[in-house]
Amino acid sequence: MKTADFDFALPEHLLAVRPADQRDRSRLLVLHRDDSCDHRTFRDIDDYLNPGDLLILNTTKVFPARLVGRKPNGGKLDLLLIRPREDATVWEVLYRTRYLGPVAIDAFRAELFETAGTDDSRPVRCLRFLDLHAEAIEAMLWKHGAMPLPPYIKREPDEHDKVRYQTVYAKTSGSIAAPTAGLHFTHELLDHLRNKGVQIGELTLHVGIGTFLPVKAERLADHAMLPEQFSIADSLFETIRRTKERGGRVIPVGTTATRALEGVASGRYHEVRHAEGILHGSTDIFIHPGHRFLIADGLVTNFHLPRSTPLMLVSALRGWDAIYKAYNEAIAIGYRFFSYGDAMLIL
Repeated sequence: MKTADFDFALPEHLLAVRPADQRDRSRLLVLHRDDSCDHRTFRDIDDYLNPGDLLILNTTKVFPARLVGRKPNGGKLDLLLIRPREDATVWEVLYRTRYLGPVAIDAFRAELFETAGTDDSRPVRCLRFLDLHAEAIEAMLWKHGAMPLPPYIKREPDEHDKVRYQTVYAKTSGSIAAPTAGLHFTHELLDHLRNKGVQIGELTLHVGIGTFLPVKAERLADHAMLPEQFSIADSLFETIRRTKERGGRVIPVGTTATRALEGVASGRYHEVRHAEGILHGSTDIFIHPGHRFLIADGLVTNFHLPRSTPLMLVSALRGWDAIYKAYNEAIAIGYRFFSYGDAMLIL
């Protein structure tokens, strides 16, 4: 298939630049196996989940990865931190200019430099904090940094985004983008589902820079995903096995959780370590039509960008024709799209 096959026209006013007033009051489109759609509110998701089903959440936490730096001449640098290196005072970073050298971030000194990449093919840009030890960097980010909203949201992030561009169950810091399907859940809704008998499982996959990168290859087969780090407890795979044996459905919340699960199940992952019953690794799995799902029986997701890898993943689960039809139905009745937009439940 070609990248151009996954295109659709979206009126600009349906691009959500801010979240719904209440997380679970966003709209929910339910796509059934016969391709029919129900239109509900997200808090109604319990009507479609059965006792014994298993929801799997991605508990990654988005950190305020955007910083403003100043060069010695006063010039401004918009910096996006990606991840720490082995020396946790050094971070991989993205910014638009070719500048390397000293930079001031508020009252802190730092320097921008290049170092060899992991494959030695091209240098990686890094930011070294000179005044801060590793433990103090996260506190500095939460005070001086801004949330890394997607580039299609044409406004500056504010303090409200530090709460709303984050799931209520976020635990482990490491993502530069939210697992947005989870933004609709509240603690009350999750408790209600548990009381109904729906199982809630957890894993962690840290969303990396690949989430911002467009698919430039003409053919899907030529696109390469960047690896993302995950941690999954062995007990979760045992819960998945028991759920399926008993006839329950396994429904990941978001394409990120789906990639982690399918990456491990298909063997498309690299193990970093396996200790104390937890598998730590990375996966670069690219799920698109033709993929045979080994774990996911359904999916909670948002509405995705044209030609994007998440859109290709949901099309692999249900088929592009059904997704395209559902998207156009959502557009016709005014659903809000993308990270801060409405939700979709694929059954």
